[in-house]
Amino acid sequence: MNRKRYRNLDPTARPATFSELVRWQKERFKKQKDMSFMIGQAPDKQQALLHTNQDKLTITWIGHSTFLIQLAGLTIVTDPVWASRMGVGRRLEEPGLSMDEIPSVDIILLSHSHYDHMDVPSLRKLKGTPAVLVPEGLGRKVRKLMKVNRVYELPWWGQVRIGPVEFHFVPAQHWTKRTLTDTNTSHWGGWIIRRHEENSSEAIHGSESIYFAGDSGYFQGFREIGEKFPDITYALMPIGAYEPEWFMGTQHMTPEEAIQAFMDVGASVFIPMHYGSFYLADDTTEEALNRLLSEWKRRGLENRDLKILKHGETLIHLFKDKNCN
Repeated sequence: MNRKRYRNLDPTARPATFSELVRWQKERFKKQKDMSFMIGQAPDKQQALLHTNQDKLTITWIGHSTFLIQLAGLTIVTDPVWASRMGVGRRLEEPGLSMDEIPSVDIILLSHSHYDHMDVPSLRKLKGTPAVLVPEGLGRKVRKLMKVNRVYELPWWGQVRIGPVEFHFVPAQHWTKRTLTDTNTSHWGGWIIRRHEENSSEAIHGSESIYFAGDSGYFQGFREIGEKFPDITYALMPIGAYEPEWFMGTQHMTPEEAIQAFMDVGASVFIPMHYGSFYLADDTTEEALNRLLSEWKRRGLENRDLKILKHGETLIHLFKDKNCN
């Protein structure tokens, strides 16, 4: 049976060919990189708050693309990966919080099916009976893996409301593959997470809105996301796995491109992710972070708008009265 194959908005953005992969591996063999630099663990972790929180918006970085987000009393986990290895390589640094240290999970968000974003043992071990929100084409597999019925399968621009929170699935530029025959048989994308307002005209714009970009190359879709959601406060943006750029360019952003994407979506605060946990490409943690900081300074952006989290660090959102100047 022929299965649907998904595409990017830009039809030239495609998975690499086998010959390109061989060329990269030959180049990679000649490189020697210093992998000693580590982001580090947060000195003060907020496990107690995370287990009791019912009203604060919090964002806790577990590592790579895994965040624990709490909004309106819901505990949300993005792309859960607590794996100690990725392929043949060991994890560079331990997850910020262990699976035993986090509270029961209400919602799981998956951006796509790659192993560094969808780890089956992690999915199965999370506490609670979470609803799972997945890209189109991935629902059947997740239902089978987790033996749960509360799986919501969304197309690009699709949305679902769970309790007081809206989840919107938005485009990204990437691809998917888990086996030899399933290339692009499920979609990929990012998520807008925001509190539902009964009367949208009275919404407090920007007060509780998060953009989790998933995994993406730079593309014009970021501008459209910003136009459709002009109230994004926090943008969780990937900055790693970009080298060599000739190979990774259509599927992963450089730190400079990630900043441009952040500006395209019009978010207020940039939180980097997709670096520091696994050695997936030829760039190092230190290189990605240095390029991010250098470009941030070159563009004259405010330091307060860049939040570089350590593993296990929790950002607590401070609300501002919309009537205040």
